Amino acid sequence: MTRATLIYNPVAGRNPVRRQAEIRSVADVFRQAKVDLRVEPTTGPGSAQGLARSAATAGAEAVVVCGGDGTINEVVNGLALSACPLAILPGGTANIAARDLGLSLRPVVAARDLAHARTRRIALGRVTWGRSPGSVNGGTAGTLVSAGQPGQGPGATPKARYFLSVAGVGFDAYVVHHLGSNLKRDFGVTAYVWKAFEQLWRYGFPPFLCQSGDREWRGRMALVQRTERYAGWLHMSPGSSLLNPEMKLFLFQGANPWRYFFCCAALVLRRHLHLRDLRVVESWPLNCCAESAAKTIRVELDGEEAGELPATFELVPDALTLLLPEKLAG
Repeated sequence: MTRATLIYNPVAGRNPVRRQAEIRSVADVFRQAKVDLRVEPTTGPGSAQGLARSAATAGAEAVVVCGGDGTINEVVNGLALSACPLAILPGGTANIAARDLGLSLRPVVAARDLAHARTRRIALGRVTWGRSPGSVNGGTAGTLVSAGQPGQGPGATPKARYFLSVAGVGFDAYVVHHLGSNLKRDFGVTAYVWKAFEQLWRYGFPPFLCQSGDREWRGRMALVQRTERYAGWLHMSPGSSLLNPEMKLFLFQGANPWRYFFCCAALVLRRHLHLRDLRVVESWPLNCCAESAAKTIRVELDGEEAGELPATFELVPDALTLLLPEKLAG
């Protein structure tokens, strides 16, 4: 690697001043390695995707991203299905992808670890809105046209978005929707936990349907996992890894808010797979839609709000090239 672009979120984490100092140190690491590095700060939501796509088009030999899971998601969407490698330097709240890959959580150390990097092609999750794969239960709910996505009304071209680690449907995405960026920046995962507790009694847990082939499941909250961890430290999907071409749906079927306290405790104790109202599904593609068209059920991707049901979830093999330290590339 002799030419790369570093994209970073200047407001990620809890200390922007320290973040700027880290970025200067990271840039020094690459320049000492004789890498011609272009540094590009994001300017707002969505800008990282455009920066990544422009860098790949301009011939960058790698795109390096320093930020949280949301910024990484944007860069992934700018590089998906291209040949340009992505290197991750963690610098956000949960750092799910970095923890899953075993990367150092200190950006400067993670940059030094890339001195002898190797590439690894991995799969991505993809969510599509506006597709019409057929009905669920013989009704019209399976016509996947999302009113919550701009330009995706009837007859619109399907819109897709990739995710690297986790997609959430229902309550999880509802919490993300109500979690302000300032609260998340200042208090990290603690802010998510507090907001989840606050919103638990306000959310009605409306049911939705998930269909794959001739099989159908009903749920009230779902997590689609590419990684083992959820929220950075909860081991939701034991044995899963970004380096494996697989994806699992964890479908929670309980409607009582108190039940989710029990589910959370079981997850902390790593006993959640024994819950009677949890289903694990590995059939893709998976079409999901609200049981009632009058209910809004939100979707989040890698910790950022993305849209609403109905939507199709699928696994896309060989979709992204990761640049990893030699000891982790396998």
